[in-house]
Amino acid sequence: MSPEEIQQIFFAECEESLAAAESGLAACQAGTQDADTVNAVFRAVHSIKGGAGAFGYVALQAYTHTFETLLSDVREGLVAIESKLVDLLLRALDTLSDHVEAAREGGDAPADAALISEMEASMAANAGGAPEAAVEPAVEPEVSEPDTTDSDAEGSADYELDLDALLDDLTAGFDPAPAKAAEAAPEKRWKVHLRPHSGAMRNGSEPLLMVREIASLGGECVHCDVSQVPPLDAFDPAQGYLGWTFSMPEAASEDSVREIFDFIGDDCALAFGEDADIPEVKIVAAAPKPAPAPAPAAPAPVSEAKVAAPQPATPVAAAQPEPVPVQEAPGDVGAKAAQAAPPAPPAGGQSIRIDLFKLDRLIDLVGELVIAQAMLVQRLGANGITANEELSLLETLTRDIQESAMSIRAQPISSVFSRVPRILRELASSTGKHVKLDVIGETTELDKTVIERLGEPLTHLIRNAVDHGIESAEDRIAAGKAPEGTLTLSAEHRSGRILISIADDGAGINRERVLAKAVEKGIVSAEAQLSAEEIDNLIFAPGFSTAQTVSNISGRGVGMDVVRQNVKDLGGRITIDSTPGKGTTFILTLPLTLAISDGMIVNVGDQTLVVPLASVVESLRPGDGEVQGLGSNRNMLNVRGRFIPIVSLRSALGASSGALTPDEGVLIVVDTESTGQAALLVDEIQDQRQFVIKSLATNFRPVDGVAGATILGDGRVALIVDVDGLVSNAVPGQERQAA
Repeated sequence: MSPEEIQQIFFAECEESLAAAESGLAACQAGTQDADTVNAVFRAVHSIKGGAGAFGYVALQAYTHTFETLLSDVREGLVAIESKLVDLLLRALDTLSDHVEAAREGGDAPADAALISEMEASMAANAGGAPEAAVEPAVEPEVSEPDTTDSDAEGSADYELDLDALLDDLTAGFDPAPAKAAEAAPEKRWKVHLRPHSGAMRNGSEPLLMVREIASLGGECVHCDVSQVPPLDAFDPAQGYLGWTFSMPEAASEDSVREIFDFIGDDCALAFGEDADIPEVKIVAAAPKPAPAPAPAAPAPVSEAKVAAPQPATPVAAAQPEPVPVQEAPGDVGAKAAQAAPPAPPAGGQSIRIDLFKLDRLIDLVGELVIAQAMLVQRLGANGITANEELSLLETLTRDIQESAMSIRAQPISSVFSRVPRILRELASSTGKHVKLDVIGETTELDKTVIERLGEPLTHLIRNAVDHGIESAEDRIAAGKAPEGTLTLSAEHRSGRILISIADDGAGINRERVLAKAVEKGIVSAEAQLSAEEIDNLIFAPGFSTAQTVSNISGRGVGMDVVRQNVKDLGGRITIDSTPGKGTTFILTLPLTLAISDGMIVNVGDQTLVVPLASVVESLRPGDGEVQGLGSNRNMLNVRGRFIPIVSLRSALGASSGALTPDEGVLIVVDTESTGQAALLVDEIQDQRQFVIKSLATNFRPVDGVAGATILGDGRVALIVDVDGLVSNAVPGQERQAA
């Protein structure tokens, strides 16, 4: 593995550590933390510090050292967890995130001097005025009474000396009495033995930094084992030969020593106690590259057995949560699987990192497999070959492979929602509005590509909600509301799609002001008669903004139109539900994946189209009296007592031929987010199967009413209908309200 690849692993782990720390501090802010919560935050920051030192990120390492020290005091109960401290820790975490980003991008480190000073001032070492008390005797030596304000209880007896004895000691130059007292009551110490193996150097770590960390805990090196160093002609610089024994003070715990080696895991063997020995050298023979078989067990058993001897070294691997050392796992698991049947299920939490290009390639191949399977079914049917059982098995296997491949790409939306607290903190400092965050459905999973492209529109909507939606504390109190606003994020699966809502309890959309601003900017005419829904949608117009002044948050009119375009690029839609005085909700409707979906193949004239199955409610042929006219050119369908508009796909998409009246074709009842239900008129329904989505905008250009394209089993290209967009454009707003 190259240094660049190791570095990428480090930054990926930094993201995980930052997310874990964010979650822990959120629990502290809510008052639901426990000892494990604080320990998790400490370990996250410590892991970043260890990697920063290994890769030479000096600024990042120095900053995390101060952050870690403060967290250590909090963990040991020396500094109380209170709201002011939690606020400081959250700001420190935000700056740590900026440090990591600067290290990743090679930019300048953020300014952190003021924050470091705040953290140092909050540490237990600076509490209680101990430094000032220590200075007093030197400044005023004539004081005859002992300084009872000193916090060092053990040393207080040494000050109870009469003045004559003190003067005698000063003139004598040195009094051996304190040394004799120390010999009479020696400090209790314990020993730790360590030996880094070859892997400690290969993964980018620097064992010498770990040794220095032990020294910073008060450890004293009492022995360095050089007995395992071979002659020069047999020396391998990639191996680890040196071992150390440290004498540790009683104040340093065994856990604090183990945490130093969290980053390199079991690549450094540890042993604790007076009777333990320095672990033996673990020689890892380099296997020839062409050999496909596992490495031979010739020299390994001897050294492996020696390493396994010291029992205290074993817990290090158990305490290692990071997935980096899992590289050795596949061989071990494979060997066990060959010996035992059935194989034991993998332990929870195990994972491996895969390059995203490889995963995308797998998804593409699965898509081609789906197309090939559809072609095979159609080819065999055309030639009159019956193989129903085999084709059914192939279809089942293809679908299982597709679902498994897509589940690999699925990620919880919490990775996006976790960024929101920092956004709210930044907005609170710039607007003075304090907002409480409620999150619902953060475990909902969707495609990684959707997750990655969702961050920008979500950030725009949140900033808009705080700046325009939620009132100031004074206005909220005057309106009978709590001074603190509430922002609710929720995510849920519905009908094969995902719905994400961003709701605030603010003043709602001021439609009179929006309409007046739209008329002023020439977006609509002054005589236009618009519904409430149409006025709300004016905020998505390019260049539209109701902000009185331009700020770094809003006012330039380049926010909400970008949101709608980004959501549309994802194959989704955005709708608004606003109630004056009560708040506004933005609802994003997105596909679960951008690759493979289920659809209904339909014919319209000489065109073959695909209607996404997630939007389909039912298909039917209308009976007598079920179709009623509305106006001069609109038909409505009576579906169990409720009238819904009929949309002809021939007219909507401009096809040259096809059914124009309901009695000439089939009606497909679809459900849309913005318009409700509608009935699509098609000539006939051909089939129902999976289809691979190909971007029309990337390969051609965007087309209204079309979400993309796919390749059918016979090799033809079929357009995928954008049900929401097509129905919304075909049915006027007044008609939707009537329905």
